[in-house]
Amino acid sequence: MKNLLSLAFLTLVAAASADTPMQRVRQFRQTHEAALLAEFEQLVAIPNVAADTAGLRRTAQFIQGMMRRRGIAAELLAAPTPGVPPVVFGEVRVPGATRTVIFYAHYDGQPVNPAQWREGLQPFRPQLASGPLDRGGQLVAAPVAGQPLSPDWRLYARSASDDKAGVMAILSGYEALTASKLRPKVNVKFFFEGEEERGSPHLAEILARHKARLASDVWVICDGPVHQSGRKQVVFGARGDVNMRLHVYGPRRPLHSGHYGNWAPNPALALTRLLASMEDSTGRVRVAGFYDDVTPLSSAEKAALAQVPNLDETIRQELGFARAYGPGQSLVELLNQPSLNINGMQSANVGAQAANVIPTTASAVLDLRLVPGNDAQRQVQKVVRHIEAQGFHVLSAEPTDAERARYPLLVRVQAEPGYNAQRTRLDLPIARQIIAAVQTTVAEPVVVLPTMGGSLPLYVFEQQLQAQTITVPVANYDNNQHAENENIRLGNLWEGLETMAAIMLLK
Repeated sequence: MKNLLSLAFLTLVAAASADTPMQRVRQFRQTHEAALLAEFEQLVAIPNVAADTAGLRRTAQFIQGMMRRRGIAAELLAAPTPGVPPVVFGEVRVPGATRTVIFYAHYDGQPVNPAQWREGLQPFRPQLASGPLDRGGQLVAAPVAGQPLSPDWRLYARSASDDKAGVMAILSGYEALTASKLRPKVNVKFFFEGEEERGSPHLAEILARHKARLASDVWVICDGPVHQSGRKQVVFGARGDVNMRLHVYGPRRPLHSGHYGNWAPNPALALTRLLASMEDSTGRVRVAGFYDDVTPLSSAEKAALAQVPNLDETIRQELGFARAYGPGQSLVELLNQPSLNINGMQSANVGAQAANVIPTTASAVLDLRLVPGNDAQRQVQKVVRHIEAQGFHVLSAEPTDAERARYPLLVRVQAEPGYNAQRTRLDLPIARQIIAAVQTTVAEPVVVLPTMGGSLPLYVFEQQLQAQTITVPVANYDNNQHAENENIRLGNLWEGLETMAAIMLLK
């Protein structure tokens, strides 16, 4: 009898200890997956590209409603400049809390070309699939009541991953806590921006106007993908970004290629030669001084990189190319260097519209990714000097008759404002605590990354608020963000919910 009583006591103790906060959060999620997915589908169905002002306003208002349904006092913060998409802001003050964490995501999305999306998909009509459509997944019907949702299902829609998934993970993580009779252990603020995909041109003025209300111990940025291995990661910086538009000029009007070929200059050829001069065959940028002002990684950051799983070969094979750039360097090492990318090129027509002409212009868009030490405008000027060194006369407007007559190579260069890179120290106490909080949600080690490959305006938070930022992504790495067929893996959405809830339980 004594042994039986002891066994019963141990069973009760084990049951009690099994009821951890994260298990309660997970149980809430498992019970409410269908309702959460239905709400998320409503969110991603609202158009949210930069040109659609009404759609952005509707998106902000919908998120405000999501927050109020969860008991969060929510409001729209306007920028001093009229017409700017508002920030959706909310705050929950916790009795006895001594620290404040602000959770950030953005609700705007990249432009869309519906014709480029797979048959059966539309950017703002969310559609479930049994897996990635480019690897055997099939479209599936909306689940009926009580039907389990596979974590490997994908939801296809613009901003499903970038970054409405971040909004959903944050708000549903908070809901999971409160519905489970738990509460955050820190004061929680919510900050959802509507201009990130445009480079956040008005973020600084919003932060400056509301500086007192945005005081915090740390900003948790929920954007970007988890590691390619599927493991969760905590990221301490983001590359900066600045775009350049190049327009090369040829004859005033299109010319018959038979009558004028080999005589009239072809702007498409001039542009391709210019672009080819900017990088060597290994991807190393040949612009003078491009790497000179890079801040070296610290010993702690180098040590963190050494622990990141190397899946370069697997990813290369999956993406179907024979050789990666940067011989002898891994992907994560290259992410800590500045880059120059050709986003797109255009001159005359191809395909069914192709004609035998010498075109009048050729255009390209470049994006320069920046790392700590780089300055956006200084990096632009390095590229401009390189263009001049190739014999081009650089313009800021359409060429005049005199300029056409004088200069054989003409290019108009337009640079957007852009923003610089930012990186938070890995050894800060709050950094170690956030890593530990994320680790409570998974068994495998969390990946710690000094800098993500994508760009976020994190330096603005540091510049305006002297704030620390730490990025905790949730999306699957193969989410097609910024491109056609964007998607979120449901398992990543649910795991993101748990991650955000765990961070809210920081003491």
